[in-house]
Amino acid sequence: MNDTSWIDRTAYPFAPHYFEIDGTRMHYVDKGQGEPIVLLHGTPTWSFLYRDAIKVLAPRYRCIAPDHLGFGLSDKPEGAAYHPREHARRLRALIEQLGLRDITLVVQDFGGPIGLSYAIEQPDNVRALVVANTWLWSLRGELLPELAGRVAGSQLGRFFFRQFNIEVRTLFRAVWADKRKLSRTIYQHYLKPFSRPGDTQGQWVFARELLFASDWYESLWARRDRIKDIPALLLWGEQDMLFKARHLDRWQALFTNVQTVTFPNAGHYVQEEAHERFGPLIGKFLARRLEEVS
Repeated sequence: MNDTSWIDRTAYPFAPHYFEIDGTRMHYVDKGQGEPIVLLHGTPTWSFLYRDAIKVLAPRYRCIAPDHLGFGLSDKPEGAAYHPREHARRLRALIEQLGLRDITLVVQDFGGPIGLSYAIEQPDNVRALVVANTWLWSLRGELLPELAGRVAGSQLGRFFFRQFNIEVRTLFRAVWADKRKLSRTIYQHYLKPFSRPGDTQGQWVFARELLFASDWYESLWARRDRIKDIPALLLWGEQDMLFKARHLDRWQALFTNVQTVTFPNAGHYVQEEAHERFGPLIGKFLARRLEEVS
């Protein structure tokens, strides 16, 4: 998008970078030096979600936070391939273009299957994982994800996404545990990237793909042993409407070297509701990892 005057540069003081792929431009943050941390958002968020974590981590690490195509400051062409598998392909291309080695992946929401698919394909290039309120398996049979997928997959659902930006205006608010933390200023930074009706195409596809990409999620989960020995930090909001304690249990059972921190008063977006702890916890986790291998 061309007009970025609405961005609070005190909150988000990062120079823009762009990656060209498939005739489109993906925006990403590239801040700091050192071992790379790739921070991946879901829907309807963008790299703004990680602004506080980047400020904490950039003095010691190189922080790369892309905006998926269709989100944030990236292009939002109608009719583009917005399926999670395609986002994963673009992520891999970005990582290869930047020559990133020994990556720490930070994933949440749709950033989970998108980012962890890279870890499954290239486990030798991933030194650590930070997993927050996400999944890597079929959500068939789970009430809210299946309902959201079926509604979004209908013509009526597409209409509401396109005409009313329903995800940001309604669903985004609903998954916060303490809505008082969602200030008007913060909310505007999630609303403004979708200023035109056609800009919500990526959101709509993601909502639909909660259900309709189930076979892809299951194919990833079937290969989960490829990442089970990667050191992992789980940062989990306990008041999430979508991902519950049983989902956290799955992650804890997967990893052989895992640390878990839960946030009893946070919902789906722990990066926002627990922002004062999110970045520092990642920093401590990585510092401990460096001590273990030195």
